[in-house]
Amino acid sequence: MKLYIKQKVFSWADRFSVMDEYGNDRFFVEGELFSWGKKLHVYDTMGSEVAFIQQKVFSWLPTYHVFTSGRQIAEIVKEFSFLFPKYSIRGLGWDINGSFLAHDYEITKSGFPIVSIHKEWMTWGDCYELNIANPNDEIIALAVVLTIDCVIADQND
Repeated sequence: MKLYIKQKVFSWADRFSVMDEYGNDRFFVEGELFSWGKKLHVYDTMGSEVAFIQQKVFSWLPTYHVFTSGRQIAEIVKEFSFLFPKYSIRGLGWDINGSFLAHDYEITKSGFPIVSIHKEWMTWGDCYELNIANPNDEIIALAVVLTIDCVIADQND
């Protein structure tokens, strides 16, 4: 299954539309403008919150918590490295590898693909293609990818 994240270009708070491969809306992501640390809410098309991402404010390395159904399911940490960005996903048993600066990476579990991410370069605003292997991982994979995008955006600012 494929999802496409389309970031709105001119926005005070983060706003993303997530569409399926047929151009239908699947999720809406909205950030909080005035908050301590980055916070993103993921809503389905009915307006129900399906995931919540919150930055841990006082930490040496960028750390984010991912919640679904009101409970924390993962912690994403940008690891200390000199040359290339490195991330760890704690709580899911997932590994992540690839080129984060080029937005071309893959998340796996025990060597099996969970989601691969590719940036679409010829679009107005940022657009990312997520190829999710198992539809049951759709919301969690989307939340993890959004979290990594938050860390990359913060590092570039």
